[in-house]
Amino acid sequence: MVADSTQERTRGAVLVTGSSTGIGKACALHLDRLGFRVFAGVRREADGAALAAQASRQLVPVLLDVTSSSGIAEAREAVSAAVGEAGLAGLVNNAGIAIAGPLELVPLEEFRRQLEVNVTGQLAVTQAFLPLVRKARGRIVMMGSICGRMAMPFIGAYAISKFALEAMTDALRVELAPWGIEVSIVEPGSVATPIWEKSRQHSRDIARGISHESRELYHRQYDAMRGTAAKEAAEGVPAAEVARVVAHALTAATPKTRYLLGKDVKLRAWAAKFIPDRMRDRMIIKHVGLPGAGSLL
Repeated sequence: MVADSTQERTRGAVLVTGSSTGIGKACALHLDRLGFRVFAGVRREADGAALAAQASRQLVPVLLDVTSSSGIAEAREAVSAAVGEAGLAGLVNNAGIAIAGPLELVPLEEFRRQLEVNVTGQLAVTQAFLPLVRKARGRIVMMGSICGRMAMPFIGAYAISKFALEAMTDALRVELAPWGIEVSIVEPGSVATPIWEKSRQHSRDIARGISHESRELYHRQYDAMRGTAAKEAAEGVPAAEVARVVAHALTAATPKTRYLLGKDVKLRAWAAKFIPDRMRDRMIIKHVGLPGAGSLL
């Protein structure tokens, strides 16, 4: 799974993690069309073959599980051998999962998995591939979320991971400035991708292991939140729009440090910054339609 090294590489090489579906797939295909030599991180060979069938010969599927130290090392060796001294023009840290459910009931092993994939995995990949990015004076793009600025109920574990990516981006941006490495974070609102259907299915699986009494504590609120989430997902921006923003972060003369996109995200970002906490809580309760919250209204 190595591309022909004699092909023209007009924009250099980039690695995109989590390229099997959704935003990662859209980014890999869009960057391929723009002339990048794309190394697309996937977890299964079948996913890589399906992706390669939709791309040019320059796109290279790479088996990459961001939670596996040995897998990351193997991917780094494969990419390093392919790009040589040219290095990587870009690293797109996109891989991620979403664990849904009230924080009181989220199993701690699932919470740890949320952080392992969305936070520790991002840093592990960044550490492994930074020497290649430094060679090309390349760029790093983190896939954040508007939830990294304002947490919503019942996706608290996911929001915690995205808040952490905000901090990681801020630290990396300053630490890597001496080498001219730009670091940006993309903060979409709802995006029409499979991640939320996977999250809903996973939350149902978690619920089966929770006692009836525990489920009864939250079932009305959770049902209301799921209805709102389903509506927002249906109205989410296409993954292709996120891919175009990622391309801007990789190619603009002066990329933004943060990219907001999607319905109402600017309003939500403004609310997170300027509206007092309790007032914002009331706005969220009203927006979601949470029952049993009269004391806050």
